[in-house]
Amino acid sequence: QVQVMESGGGSVQSGESLRLSCTTPGDSVTSYWIGWFRQAPGKEREGVAARGGDGSTYYADSVKGRFTLSHDNAKNFLYLEMGNLKSEDTAMYYCARDSVPGRIPTDTFQALDAREYDYWGQGTQVTVSS
Repeated sequence: QVQVMESGGGSVQSGESLRLSCTTPGDSVTSYWIGWFRQAPGKEREGVAARGGDGSTYYADSVKGRFTLSHDNAKNFLYLEMGNLKSEDTAMYYCARDSVPGRIPTDTFQALDAREYDYWGQGTQVTVSS
């Protein structure tokens, strides 16, 4: 059974940084298309960032320039490095994974479309206070 596990959420002040981690035990995080999503209370889930199976990266306009994807192959983690956090970044953040190794999104829209993902983590809360 595929597991997706995220961690690293917390409470920070506006302008501070936070790093979220995602891992998929038993499978290399860099072999699959993996994305980060978030959902704030009363709002729809939105795609934040994604890494295609070829290493290509995609970002939502709302986080471009502030959030960055990175990975550690040895530890099998994909990170979402979040900088200059704003109160509107407050949400539950989810990591999700595709089921097909090496699959590559055609564009940012597809990369950040939740319907393209098959496995989801439980979420980690990020709260940014102004």
